[in-house]
Amino acid sequence: MSPRPRKASDEEVFAATQRAMMRLGPAQLTLHEIAVEAGLTAGALVQRFGSKHGLLVAMMAKMSDWPRQFFAELRAAHGSPLAALYAYADCFGQMGETPATLAHHLSYLQLDLTDPDFLRYTSAQARATREELRALLDAAVAAGELTKGADTASLARAAEVTLSGSLMTWAFYRDKPLPAWMRDDLDRLFEPHRRISPPRRSRAKPSPPRPSSTRGRGGRKAKGV
Repeated sequence: MSPRPRKASDEEVFAATQRAMMRLGPAQLTLHEIAVEAGLTAGALVQRFGSKHGLLVAMMAKMSDWPRQFFAELRAAHGSPLAALYAYADCFGQMGETPATLAHHLSYLQLDLTDPDFLRYTSAQARATREELRALLDAAVAAGELTKGADTASLARAAEVTLSGSLMTWAFYRDKPLPAWMRDDLDRLFEPHRRISPPRRSRAKPSPPRPSSTRGRGGRKAKGV
């Protein structure tokens, strides 16, 4: 007699779903594949979530507050607000580790944009992400990394546009590694708003490092941004 499948929490099922999504496109992702990843049966998932669609909607609802949690981790890990923002860019860029990986994520984005149940949570995550980006930029102004009076609301929107556009255009050109490509684009965005560096006191002492030289390191996949 086969052993009874172990129980798994919703969080464990959602984690297994995300692992399966990293390997499989929307057409290949099935309840069976998710169940195998989670160590359950497809029938158990049907009983709990009703369908694959129901499972994915439940997962997105659970992750609706993800941006706030993630940015809190970035702020805790980096002393500089701009370093935390660049670390977010590194994580965002993991969606395009290769052109094939980017295409894989874009296939799921199509579902997020066309299914009303998915779009509701995708839009909520996007709005939360923009609020967190603005909070980092406000902190950068307060810390003297950006000039006083910088329009952080406009800059937060511009940062979103820059990162999304940078990710796509890299796939066309591929002139350099993606992290460097994205950082260069962020540098161009923020350059007019950076704090003016103090003059050198002597030739023997270099000026303090510019904020653009601070690089964050991310270790998580960005989801839904």
